[in-house]
Amino acid sequence: MSVKYVHEKGSLSIEELIEKVRGNANFHKTGAIAIFIGVVRGETPKGEKVQKLDIEAYAEGANEVLSNICRDLKSRKGIVDVQIHHFVGEFNVGEDLVYVLVAGLHRDDVFPALKEAVERYKKEAPIFKKEYVVANDGVEKAYWVAETEES
Repeated sequence: MSVKYVHEKGSLSIEELIEKVRGNANFHKTGAIAIFIGVVRGETPKGEKVQKLDIEAYAEGANEVLSNICRDLKSRKGIVDVQIHHFVGEFNVGEDLVYVLVAGLHRDDVFPALKEAVERYKKEAPIFKKEYVVANDGVEKAYWVAETEES
């Protein structure tokens, strides 16, 4: 696979990703770029304090799934480019976990595609999150988080 979508933490910047999109042969058609940056939230839906996250992935499978999502969304009318890049490693609160970028003809084209890209990668990609928290009773614990448990 020529394009890599799963990266070690810190190996890609949002600025590099924007430049990559600007390098698209059809970028001259672009009138809007929408960007989603997923970051580590400092509190769980239950009010527990997040200490850190470990993100792991079945890289080959995740690269394939993310590639397929990008290809599918790029084929839509009004979309010029779609990029989804997820990081793996250990992350502190506030650090970037994922970049999703959609370039398109108009803003009305990019926002729905951006939302769909985010929802799909969260459901479809074999990327796994282990959360280290301090529970409301003060006990430290760690557990793997299923997307269905998140809000």
